[in-house]
Amino acid sequence: MASAAQDMRHYSGGVYGNLAYGLERELREKELQHAGEVRRERTVPKTETKVRSLPRVRVRERERVSLLSVAGCFAVAVMAVMVLFSYVQLTALSSDVVDLRSQLSTLESDHVQLTAKYQQMYDLSTVKEVAVQAGMSKPGSSQIYYVDLSDGDSAVVYQKEDPGILTKIAAAVRHSAASVKEYFG
Repeated sequence: MASAAQDMRHYSGGVYGNLAYGLERELREKELQHAGEVRRERTVPKTETKVRSLPRVRVRERERVSLLSVAGCFAVAVMAVMVLFSYVQLTALSSDVVDLRSQLSTLESDHVQLTAKYQQMYDLSTVKEVAVQAGMSKPGSSQIYYVDLSDGDSAVVYQKEDPGILTKIAAAVRHSAASVKEYFG
């Protein structure tokens, strides 16, 4: 008993190391506390076991599935497929929009370059240089003629008489005959 008391004092102080090695410590402490006592056995009174009968379970009859519910499920499935296809189309259209936007930016840059070339071609200094190279020069005073437009303008409009229907038919027949003669002749 003296060694057990020493063991208690040893554990009641600080612990050096790991307690995982002393797994039976609590069991030894409990034995020390109850040392010298007589063990009593617990007696559990026996109870009679009763046999219970389970009530009979009634099984429901199988119910038929409503035609309307089947049609509703089918309609929901069709709509889900349609939504899926619409997302596929939306993705394809989005891809096309991205392609078209990149093409638009390329075309806009080409437009800017071509506009710059066009303006350069019709620059007055460039036109003057090309004209001088072709042998053109400014007109002299003897080459300039002035037109007097102080008098008003006048124009005479002659109206034809509207030919009659018989004249139109005769012209059409003559034209058709000339076409046939030209084709076969």
